[in-house]
Amino acid sequence: MSNHIEALRETAKKDPRTVVLPEGDELRTLKAASFVSSEGIAKIIIIGKPEAVRKLAAENSVSVDKTEIIDPEKYPRSEEMVEQFYELRKHKGVTMKDSREAIYGNRVYFGAMLARLDVADGFVAGANHTTSNVARAALFCVGLEDEISVMSGSFLVEFEKCPYGNNGLFIFGDCGVVPDPDPVKLADIAISTSRLYEQFFRQKPYVALLSYSTKGSARGESVDKVLKALEIIRKKAPGLMADGELQLDAAVVPEVGKIKAPTSRIAGQANVLIFPNLDSGNISYKLAQRLGNARVVGPLLQGVKKPASDVSRGCDVDEIIDAIAATVVRAQKC
Repeated sequence: MSNHIEALRETAKKDPRTVVLPEGDELRTLKAASFVSSEGIAKIIIIGKPEAVRKLAAENSVSVDKTEIIDPEKYPRSEEMVEQFYELRKHKGVTMKDSREAIYGNRVYFGAMLARLDVADGFVAGANHTTSNVARAALFCVGLEDEISVMSGSFLVEFEKCPYGNNGLFIFGDCGVVPDPDPVKLADIAISTSRLYEQFFRQKPYVALLSYSTKGSARGESVDKVLKALEIIRKKAPGLMADGELQLDAAVVPEVGKIKAPTSRIAGQANVLIFPNLDSGNISYKLAQRLGNARVVGPLLQGVKKPASDVSRGCDVDEIIDAIAATVVRAQKC
């Protein structure tokens, strides 16, 4: 049983927050909304035309009675959103016409603006939108935290009957957003991901900067990037338990860590795994989920001012529920 991730649902129930689900025309989303509302995990706002949302729900024996449904065309603050989005993006050449099309035509942007206006505490999308669309909504509408240079995406990953990490629990980053981070961005990804781990589980993060090399066993540009990122981490977050470069086995297997990196404080006990690029991160989490039968939540968008979560277009209802619960728990800590 996946105890840590399951426990997030119970934590969310203690202080349920308001989460926007922009995809009101998506059945899995409505099923998730119905469940979390009835269980008291979150207060839900669904974006869509009320009659269409209720019709789809009724046709599939899903109750949305405990949710709020907002139609962007009838919402009294929609024009305020248009004005705010224009002010946020005009330096990029966005016109008022563009802004109006974004707010009324892209429900993920609309949901993200509800979070910006504090109507909601966060949002979850992605069941029928790409990660890039969800990520842009978070970046453009919500905005980055002041001290973070990049938005990234991490995954909670929990394996059953696994002795590594925190009894099989890890957080992977970045597996969803940044294709090839430079050392500064890689350092910020590591810092953001470690904070998220501590925020969720109130346990000390042990951060491994992963590579195909362990402590000089190989050379290359990717290895150099990891080493530079580690230098930045040690200056920017000196108290963070982080080390690199480490191969995966050296990072998580104590016996291997002692052989390959005997002086490392992290080797063999890492619970936060930082990948050098999006290729390695994305492939690794999907391998863990599909072949390793791990329970996965994410990508959780981090480095932004309000909690935002993406889900895969191939997700099931439980994955949306987990993403909502994770968003609530993050909002509780804000």
